[in-house]
Amino acid sequence: MAETELTTTATQSYLFNTGQGFQSQDYLGCHVEADGRVSFRVWAPQAQAVGVVGTFNQWKPTALTPVGTTGIWAGELTQVKVGELYKFEITSADGAKQLKVDPFAQQFERKPGDAAVVLAPITKQWHDSLWLARRKKSNPANRPINIYEVHLGSWRRHSNGDYDTYAELAAELIPYAHQMGYTHLELMPVMEHLLDASWGYQQFGYFAPTSRFGSREDFLSFIDQCHQANLGVIVDWVPGHFIRNYDALYHYDGTPTYEYADPDQADNHRWGAWNFDLGKTQVQSFLISSALYWLGTCHLDGLRVDAVSNMLYLDYDEGREGQVNQYGDNRNLAGIAFLQALNTAVFERHPDVLMIAEESSSFPQVTGPVAQGGLGFNYKWNMGWMHDTLDFFEMDPLYRHDHYKLLTFAFVYMFDEQFILPFSHDEVVHGKKSLMHKMPGDRYNQFANLRTMLTYMAAFPGKQLNFMGSEWGQFLEWRDWDQLEWVDLKDPLNRQMQHFTAALNQVYTANRPLWELDHEPRGIVYSNTDDAASSTLGFIRQAKRKYSFVIAAFNFVPVERRRYRIGVPYSGEYELLLNTEAKAFGGTWTKLETTFIAVNRPHKGQPASFEVTLPAMGALLIRPRQVKRESKK
Repeated sequence: MAETELTTTATQSYLFNTGQGFQSQDYLGCHVEADGRVSFRVWAPQAQAVGVVGTFNQWKPTALTPVGTTGIWAGELTQVKVGELYKFEITSADGAKQLKVDPFAQQFERKPGDAAVVLAPITKQWHDSLWLARRKKSNPANRPINIYEVHLGSWRRHSNGDYDTYAELAAELIPYAHQMGYTHLELMPVMEHLLDASWGYQQFGYFAPTSRFGSREDFLSFIDQCHQANLGVIVDWVPGHFIRNYDALYHYDGTPTYEYADPDQADNHRWGAWNFDLGKTQVQSFLISSALYWLGTCHLDGLRVDAVSNMLYLDYDEGREGQVNQYGDNRNLAGIAFLQALNTAVFERHPDVLMIAEESSSFPQVTGPVAQGGLGFNYKWNMGWMHDTLDFFEMDPLYRHDHYKLLTFAFVYMFDEQFILPFSHDEVVHGKKSLMHKMPGDRYNQFANLRTMLTYMAAFPGKQLNFMGSEWGQFLEWRDWDQLEWVDLKDPLNRQMQHFTAALNQVYTANRPLWELDHEPRGIVYSNTDDAASSTLGFIRQAKRKYSFVIAAFNFVPVERRRYRIGVPYSGEYELLLNTEAKAFGGTWTKLETTFIAVNRPHKGQPASFEVTLPAMGALLIRPRQVKRESKK
């Protein structure tokens, strides 16, 4: 071995073992070298012997040799072709042999098999430089973020049940999301996994896009085409736990390798998985390398980190009640330190991406800077807002006035973190019913409620996310084994709901007050948030420019409110942006009030006001057209 190769090997091994190997996939795994040799390296520190088996040696092991005392085994073969399959044969200390997947593989064979594929180095020519340049110059906090959450395996399928490929999804999903006015796609996990019913949350291929839909190159092309269509791409990522299968990461070298040594800590009862030992330096290198691979090599715009609460608390899982750390509380100090190291490494290299925490507790400073003790994410899902909002809208309107605080409580903590407001897949599955089916009343009122709720989300401070199918009010809850109910769109009410969502998304994106100051108290003025008796609510969203704002007014009962007075900061002329009860959206209003004249009549703390007819079970979005500005003096 040449001296430079020895130096590189020593350096890479040191970095990996000390938790600083953030490009470990470039060293470990399988690599086709420039001279045609194929190198194999795998970390199995307690193994007695390691071999590589595959189609190139008739699945009979070719021995690898230990790299000093690093715990890494390595070897080179010359008669291996791109496209061939392989695994590692691990002999544990007691002599037992087990075939294992390559943890660093970037492609696997299609399920039900899980052998890795020998791949040539990536040679893709990207065409998204303009997108990346714009992303680098923008601050996501001051930009519109309107996410369409998608499960690729069930968005659309062939008539025989086969999956759409990455190429077919690029041809259909990208233009659809663009036409609907979304700014980002969020893909439920695309990392390789075996069980469809896990939706991708029980992974074993932490560097491999699932082969269900095509090759690694097909996936990269999909991302490239999204960016060319001005769509960002976020992918769900699971660094807390991994698949149970014994031929994957579990007991990789015959002993706890990636998981905790304590079997009680290793066993994730709630999800039937194994928990990563986040305090182990090699696991940190593995996981942070994975995150940086997706964000760097694959050009993703963000990761939604799944199940953060499970990494923050020792007693989060079932059967763990009473577990404490050395300080006597339930914080998982290793998990907290890992998340801080993860976000520090990500933002040092990619300061313009999104790191989103799916975190359901009241843990402080999830989006706070690491230097100030925070976890370092730049967004957190607002699960409290989501649950309270759904509870309110699922309620019979007759009783909503008694539960008005379900809406107003979120005003207390809306700026504690940088939030995304999610109506996600978790809320439309396992008997919870679809968003449309949750709504009370007959079919007409269900759509009216859904339009009002989505408008409430668009106007409320925070970025937003909506799961596929909700945009047209699919009645059936989500089924991962079948495509969405596209047949619904033969129904006029579903088509009108889809048209409404596209119109709402366009209004959201085109009006800076609805997103420019999402995370600053000056971005909202509470104009009418105390009228529980009438079940109405209103507020003003403010942009950076003083005279740029949007008035949002909501009526949560099926009773029209005539001569409803709205307080505003300036007298003058205002114009309608959106009326959820417009006939084109499936409502009853054939003639809309489009212009409103505010006079100098104080109302609800504002110096001027105007009257509107607030539609039954509806909402209005209104903005100033020509108002009387204050003198410079």
